Amino acid sequence: MALATAAAAAAITIHPFLSRPASVLRCGRRVPPLLLLRATSSASDFNITFAEPAPAPSKASRGGPSAQPLVPWIARGADGKPSLHTSPPPDVLQAVAAAEAEAKRAAKRGQRQGPAADAPVASVRVKEKKAAPTAPPKFSKAARRFYNENIKEHEPQRLAKVLAAAGVASRRTCEELIFQGKVTVNGSVCTAPQTKVDISKDSIYVNGNRISKKLPPKLYFAVNKPKGYICSSGEEKSVISLLDDYLKGWNKLQPGVPKPRLFTVGRLDVATTGLIIVTNDGNFDVLAREYLGISNLAIQGVKLIALLSGEFAQKVSHPSSNITKEYVVTIDGAVHKKHLVAISGGTVIDGVKVVPDLVEPLDAQADTKRTRLKIVVHEGRNHEVRELVQNAGLKVYALKRVRIGRFRLPSDLGIGKMVELKEADIKALDGNS
Repeated sequence: MALATAAAAAAITIHPFLSRPASVLRCGRRVPPLLLLRATSSASDFNITFAEPAPAPSKASRGGPSAQPLVPWIARGADGKPSLHTSPPPDVLQAVAAAEAEAKRAAKRGQRQGPAADAPVASVRVKEKKAAPTAPPKFSKAARRFYNENIKEHEPQRLAKVLAAAGVASRRTCEELIFQGKVTVNGSVCTAPQTKVDISKDSIYVNGNRISKKLPPKLYFAVNKPKGYICSSGEEKSVISLLDDYLKGWNKLQPGVPKPRLFTVGRLDVATTGLIIVTNDGNFDVLAREYLGISNLAIQGVKLIALLSGEFAQKVSHPSSNITKEYVVTIDGAVHKKHLVAISGGTVIDGVKVVPDLVEPLDAQADTKRTRLKIVVHEGRNHEVRELVQNAGLKVYALKRVRIGRFRLPSDLGIGKMVELKEADIKALDGNS
């Protein structure tokens, strides 16, 4: 009896392993063959049988892909009675489709618009567009300066202006060359000075010589003019010849760039010394004449950018804000109060009454006993200071200009020497001290 009970217990214990490979246990150990033999023989000896394993569930019973899910849709018919459906009613599908189409149209218009009020809620995401900036971006002063000096200069310009800037000749002479048919643009003869050209793109020839695509930069110099030098170019004792040493080293300073054509801004007569401006900017003379309408343009040392601004145009065109020039006059002979009164009263030059802004005596110098006067004028007419002094019955021994606007001739600048003007110096030329 005890033996039968032990055998039954052994058979029941190994029952889970009979449906699997004989060499594998659930815990991963290998079953000894002797144990399996004993268990099997014991089960057959006592006529013990085991139930068949349960059959595997079919795909239909597990709800596989072929099974049709039951989705309850309750809809009311024409009679108002509710009915159960396994698919959405057609009117619901049409409403959802219409809502999605409307949402897509709203997304294209950049608007957020939901489905119709009587349609079921549909989760449609509308992409929002970023709003465009309302104000244009602001650029810094450095960016605007870079544009004016590097980009704006390459915009199409008048042919005569380009030739003058390239150092061919004065603007008037360049216009005559164009009228004579001596200038070609891209292989065709051009006889219109106002033709717009881009020197960086167009091929320009003058008398068979090609114009360089690089233009020299704008240059401005203050020169301490000596006595006996004239302001016209091409002469042996010309003010321009005082810059020959500077131009000799031009090819090293600006390789591949043609030499600038320099000229004086206005004139000082041959006997007058002192401050005069030399530049290659042809707009100095042209714009100064247009705004001021004066004959002596030596007072104008204004940069082109300043001339083009509206504030400067109003300033220089208004009579109360004319740019002043200061002269030091050395008188040959005695000067009395009546002479100062006569000079202050002004005189008539070319039918126009001119009056100085200031007349006052200066301290005597140790090296001379002659009287010196400081005279400030703003008209800038030819020989204006000399005419004022001579009209008072005095004789001019020496005349020197020492200031234009707020720019004063440097005290350490020797006679016949020059200095290149900086940005601050150029701005000082358009203001009164």
